[in-house]
Amino acid sequence: MLYQLKKTLFLLAALVLIVVNGFAQQANRYVKIETPQGWCIVKLYNETPLHRDNFIKLVKSGYFNTTTFNRILKNFVIQGGDPDSLYEKTHVLKQEQKWLPAEFDANLYHKRGVLAMGRDANAAQASFTTQIYIVDGKKWTGEQLDAIEKKYNLHFNEAQRQVYQTVGGTPFLDQHYTVFGEIVKGIDLIDKITALKVDKNGNPDSLVWMKLTLLKPGEVAKALK
Repeated sequence: MLYQLKKTLFLLAALVLIVVNGFAQQANRYVKIETPQGWCIVKLYNETPLHRDNFIKLVKSGYFNTTTFNRILKNFVIQGGDPDSLYEKTHVLKQEQKWLPAEFDANLYHKRGVLAMGRDANAAQASFTTQIYIVDGKKWTGEQLDAIEKKYNLHFNEAQRQVYQTVGGTPFLDQHYTVFGEIVKGIDLIDKITALKVDKNGNPDSLVWMKLTLLKPGEVAKALK
């Protein structure tokens, strides 16, 4: 009887460990973003599950496919997904919730090519549920990063400093806006979009529509070749 009990407890413990490890090693999801200027593949971070799942839900519903990248600021960000940016004017887009709780992670930062969520000036720094942006940014010197750390009460580790100095980004947005993904293929799309002619507010002369597709697990390897 005691032997059977020990065996059962051992099997239960093993099952729990398998389930926990399964969640911990959950495969990343990938989304293809297509525009008139080209396309890119974005990997979504599992470290930000609320933003990841909200984004996947919107992609599956086709929400973004009637909106545009309506604010293009070279050396800063490419912003889109705002329901006010509709290019199919007959659509009515309903926002089920206004904000998502912030999901800040010190290891997820605003390097060039990351995908993040916009927000308003709310004290909790919660995100809007639909307004996304892709970081263009610029390269920073060590002295400039020191000043940003002091001004915004941030700390950049050596790896982050290296990226901000050689690849670029928008470091002053760290820990204030939630980053939830990054471009893993087709990052040159940023240069193509930021090369467009825009007005003083960053609004492009021609509509930059988008089409977003959630890749199936079997499609990822082929898409990333």
